[in-house]
Amino acid sequence: MKLISFSSNGRESWGAVSGDRVIDLGAALEGKYPLLQDFIGSEDYARREALVAGREGTLRLADVTLLPVITRPEKIVLLVRNYLDHHNEVVAAGLKREIPKFPPLFLRVWRSQIGHEAPIVRPAISDQLDWEGELAVIIGKGGRHIAESDALSHVAGYACYNDASVREFQFHAQQIAAGKNFVGTGSFGPWMVTADEVGDPSQLKLQTRLNGELVQDSNTSNMIFGVPRLINYISTIFDLVPGDVIVTGTPAGTGWTVKPPRFLRPSDVVEVEIEKIGVLRNGVVDEATA
Repeated sequence: MKLISFSSNGRESWGAVSGDRVIDLGAALEGKYPLLQDFIGSEDYARREALVAGREGTLRLADVTLLPVITRPEKIVLLVRNYLDHHNEVVAAGLKREIPKFPPLFLRVWRSQIGHEAPIVRPAISDQLDWEGELAVIIGKGGRHIAESDALSHVAGYACYNDASVREFQFHAQQIAAGKNFVGTGSFGPWMVTADEVGDPSQLKLQTRLNGELVQDSNTSNMIFGVPRLINYISTIFDLVPGDVIVTGTPAGTGWTVKPPRFLRPSDVVEVEIEKIGVLRNGVVDEATA
């Protein structure tokens, strides 16, 4: 099942995608669950198929504005250099880095996020905006000290993510969050595909295209730390709650590692495609235009 957060005629809601239609479950359930994250953390999430059965899509998918899949997550936890191919290209680009023994984490704020087809904003203060296609994991069942063997049972679903990064701010200090939290740079969507339909998250093809050109072409099997290990490690630090998002790192093919570096410009279009999930698409605009 594909689940979305959206707005229509000035009203925010959430629902299920059925072909080219949207079943507005937020309205159908009469506001019982104001946000998608409230629903995926409820007992009703297990009976989602029954809730959708027999309902017709009252909205056209093309007529709604897609929001970030989880609009206001308590936590967005992201990974640095979690693909071996990306680690190798970072080292080749001149940074002295060793393969990490533990998952290197940073946080992104939810207000920095945008949805499918919304513009990624190149900040006025920088011309070094880069792309990073990634797999996002949405937590459905919270917990602490979650065992790797049980970790996937805590996953509600998966989505595409573009962790667009303002590179010179990222490299201002060893803590990279400054370059990862600019307004309008965390693209998240187009929808969440439920975990039962995705299956094993360790064998998914991931590609990023810039203006139709393939710039990243990898597989989640290249992750240094797989999804179960990430959930285990992160839940050792945080209390995971429904709607938390784990963004699992980017593979090789980022713009700053090539010579000369290549960065996003206004009118560029970036697409992140992940097998079994779909395509996340965003244009690029300057901050003044946005």
